Amino acid sequence: MLESPEVHVAQRLCELGGESDETVALALAMTVRALRNGSVCVDLRELPAQVGVDGLPWPDPVAWPAAVAASPLASSPPVLRLDEGLLYLDRYWLEERQVCDDVLALVNTTPRHRSPQIDRLFPEGYEEQRAAAKVALRQGLTVLTGGPGTGKTTTVARLLALLADGTRRRIALAAPTGKAAARLQEAVQLEVAKLPAADQQALAGLQATTLHRLLGSRPDTSARFRHHRGNRLPHEVIVVDETSMVSLTMMARLLEAVRPDARLILVGDPDQLASVEAGAVLADLVDGLGAERIAELKTPHRFGASIGALAAAIRSGNADATIELLRAGDPHIEWLDTDDPADPLRDVVVRWAIDLRQAAVLGDHDRALAHLDEHRLLCAHRRGPFGVRHWNGQVQRWLAERTGEPIWADWYPGRPVLVRSNDYGLGLYNGDTGITVVRADGMRVVFAGGLEFATSRLADVETMFAMTIHKSQGSQARDVTVLLPPEDSRLLTRELFYTAVTRAKQRIRVVGPEASVRAAVQRRAVRASGLARRLQQLAT
Repeated sequence: MLESPEVHVAQRLCELGGESDETVALALAMTVRALRNGSVCVDLRELPAQVGVDGLPWPDPVAWPAAVAASPLASSPPVLRLDEGLLYLDRYWLEERQVCDDVLALVNTTPRHRSPQIDRLFPEGYEEQRAAAKVALRQGLTVLTGGPGTGKTTTVARLLALLADGTRRRIALAAPTGKAAARLQEAVQLEVAKLPAADQQALAGLQATTLHRLLGSRPDTSARFRHHRGNRLPHEVIVVDETSMVSLTMMARLLEAVRPDARLILVGDPDQLASVEAGAVLADLVDGLGAERIAELKTPHRFGASIGALAAAIRSGNADATIELLRAGDPHIEWLDTDDPADPLRDVVVRWAIDLRQAAVLGDHDRALAHLDEHRLLCAHRRGPFGVRHWNGQVQRWLAERTGEPIWADWYPGRPVLVRSNDYGLGLYNGDTGITVVRADGMRVVFAGGLEFATSRLADVETMFAMTIHKSQGSQARDVTVLLPPEDSRLLTRELFYTAVTRAKQRIRVVGPEASVRAAVQRRAVRASGLARRLQQLAT
């Protein structure tokens, strides 16, 4: 249940604070554990039931919070904060309050603007987008939500043209990761190119960046930035994509740097996986602000009705409907109901790997990149028999058996690679994917957009016959295979399954037994937070 780092942190803080009560030390350790699992706080009254460990002598649910409240760790300066039954570390309590206050200040601000002709940019056929634009025009902060393919980028581009009104504005485009920023820039540019010439001119040259770069990273600290409440960002409009991936801490840093009269547009899908760090800010904003203040797009356009229906069944937690859709025999949905995936997966992934290799050996990088985007094998875990490492090795072994050419070297024609960290010098970002091809002067790795590098220049990459569902977030492929782990996997959640299914453009293949499918649909990735409650209390 508790791991050694959590115990050591609790013991050390209790020693420094002069706290000898073991129940307080336990509460502190459980709070640290919650943070490591993505929650901002814990509810001590419900903790025994949430942890699900029977037979342990848990502290009394009434006396336990009282002991924490009376602890020197809750005095001044506080280490712990007990707020309406929720226990926080002081830093996260302060950040949650700050985010709540800054969000409401922006939402309740009506920015100065001209009277744009909304029907020009949102004509007939753009009803949902027009409704979203009307929400954005009347408040300083807009939360624009919608599933994949619902037209979020189209709405953003047209909304920016609406706000610019033919004039060059100081506009920032940002995302949590470099890969997401690159996708945002490409998608916005494609949509802007469809607009009238005057709007294209007003929005020409928009560049997207990471949130870290937007706020201005500092060499002396990773927790603070050059732009803050005393040195605001200069932009009049700021768009942040993939907001579901933004942690509480990063959202606090962003909000304190936004000018009070600026427009902030937060875009994302609250049903997708949340940040790897603590917090589920986008979902909290949706729950806390209420429908009237949220701009929601509901109609999917990217993939067929069957995949959309499957995604909707998963999102709503309807396991029976999910099973029914998987069994329906739709050409866009395939279900391999098995807990031994090796045989059914072999033909699928080896056929794809062979196509990659053939194009790479011929040096046909365009064809190789096209094949790379034809299929994704997605796993929940990194390690173990259902993890990325195992399946990357397995595909390489199968490929060697099929070609008769054992792969001894790290680099070989047709090796797909995934970039694991940002390299601003090369213009590569965490999550970028490439393929190794043969050139006259040796093997090189090619990426979308014409980037090509010698293998020796790429330090932090890994083989990508398989990738984690977390890493796939924000990307898409024609054909997606999702490998579900056993039903007792703690990573198997509705948000994970939904994210995996919605990566597919044309075909989704689910591999796993019915018990795993039902567990995935029925289990929510619950993150404890008080932000939605705070917003509800103060927004009324």
